[in-house]
Amino acid sequence: MIRYFLGIFLFASALLYGQNDSLKLGWTPSGILGLNVSQISLSNWTQGGEDALNLNTFADFGFVYESLKWKLDNNLKLKYGFTKLSSDNSKITDNEIFMDNVLSYKMDWLFDPYASNTFRTVMVNGYTYDTDPKTQISGFFDPAYWNQSIGLSYQKIDWMTARLGLGFKETFASDFAAAFTDDPDTPNEIEDFKFETGIEFVTKANYPIQENLLLSSELFLFSSFDQLDVWDVRWDNTITAKISSIFNVNLNVIVVYDTDQTLKTQVKEALQIGITYTLF
Repeated sequence: MIRYFLGIFLFASALLYGQNDSLKLGWTPSGILGLNVSQISLSNWTQGGEDALNLNTFADFGFVYESLKWKLDNNLKLKYGFTKLSSDNSKITDNEIFMDNVLSYKMDWLFDPYASNTFRTVMVNGYTYDTDPKTQISGFFDPAYWNQSIGLSYQKIDWMTARLGLGFKETFASDFAAAFTDDPDTPNEIEDFKFETGIEFVTKANYPIQENLLLSSELFLFSSFDQLDVWDVRWDNTITAKISSIFNVNLNVIVVYDTDQTLKTQVKEALQIGITYTLF
């Protein structure tokens, strides 16, 4: 399948080139761990209220291989968070696995050819809490989104990259196939796989607003050829204010529009203070 071919192509190309190019620049790893916690405990408190605990964790890993002519950029993000009020059961507030791989060939030109692979799913079971009891709406690899594209990328600015190309999108589901992958034109069958071909555009920016203030923004767009007037949108924005070497304040806003999930625009906002530790 396409995802396996591109995955093998991305890693094999880098390894083969690394063995034959004595002028390679090699691998550059990066790793960041974060923990945000807020907690309230009450005892004989006459003004009312209840105990509360909110925890969010994240990990952001990058492995970049670069030589004079090739660049392989790998990124893996993990997010998990929950909140708990008094004796109520905990409720998940953050839950995601996101991976992005981009292999590009450096040309003496404004744009570079590239091939990319992107994967996204949840870490643990996801629920909606609008019902009693809660209702499960997702699970690991259920659904899972796999995107590949080939095209041209722009990497001439230190803090920003962009790419545009022919895109392929695969959606996998099992228990929740009726919600994410089912074809309404086949009412007697529930499909657990959906394949789309179209156009993909991705841009990423890490812009230093001030010495201790960083804006990170990632915009992913995809439109299938049979519905070019409808675009899947995922726009992830984070402003990080550095208080000290390990303490940061983060404002994160994510906007998602995907008609396979819901016809409404999804928005998540989080303002947090916590610990960020750089592994390497």
